[in-house]
Amino acid sequence: MLELRADCARCAALCCVGPALTRSADFAIDKPAGEPCPNLRDDFRCGIHASLRTRGFPGCTVYDCFGAGQQVVQVTFGGATWRSSPELREDMLAAFAVLRPLHELLWHLDAARRIAAAASLRPALDEQIATVSQLASSAAGELSGVDVGALRADADALLREASRLARAGTPARDLRGADLIGKKLRGADLTGADLRSAYLIGADLRGATLDRADLIGADLRAADVRGTDLSATLFLTQPQVNAAVGDAATRLPDGLERPPHWTN
Repeated sequence: MLELRADCARCAALCCVGPALTRSADFAIDKPAGEPCPNLRDDFRCGIHASLRTRGFPGCTVYDCFGAGQQVVQVTFGGATWRSSPELREDMLAAFAVLRPLHELLWHLDAARRIAAAASLRPALDEQIATVSQLASSAAGELSGVDVGALRADADALLREASRLARAGTPARDLRGADLIGKKLRGADLTGADLRSAYLIGADLRGATLDRADLIGADLRAADVRGTDLSATLFLTQPQVNAAVGDAATRLPDGLERPPHWTN
């Protein structure tokens, strides 16, 4: 399967060029899509990387491309960059816009494959992973024809079934898309809760029980997970972890890293 962890040293700062920035709590400036961030140096490194959060760019510390950046630069375009070959900028950014969601989808499919209770789904998951991986390895000219929405829809049925199997025997509360912004959920029992696409912005989840809780698409910006055990949650991603507020006592699933800005 393709690499699903970002390796910025093998990319060309595509995430600092492609997305538009809007002046907000996440970004200190407005920047149009397709234009390099003014903080980007000639060597593709961020000039304020060590102080992004204090300089008004916490959104940059949350972002993760799931390895799509190095795939575009090193594989799709054979090591070329938009600076060495300016005529490729538009095509590289277009490829990145397709590959990033494909790599995120692969992350979720791989997570589903590793759910013991969903072992019966592994042949179907392996087939879906092979399909998405093959499309993600397409030449630049072919990526524009990839229907990301259709692929997500096909995979979603498998992901939902994997979640259902994993949460069997739990209270399995249905909190899909729930507005839990700022809610006091400290110590709450959310075992097996379906929190897909739930809004947990600023929620107090300290000490909450989230064993087998489905967090796919949940918004965890500023959610307080200090001291919370997230190790057995379902479909948690690095961007979600980066967006939350944790500490040294927060437990994470295998494969996810503790963000540098979390407290000790």
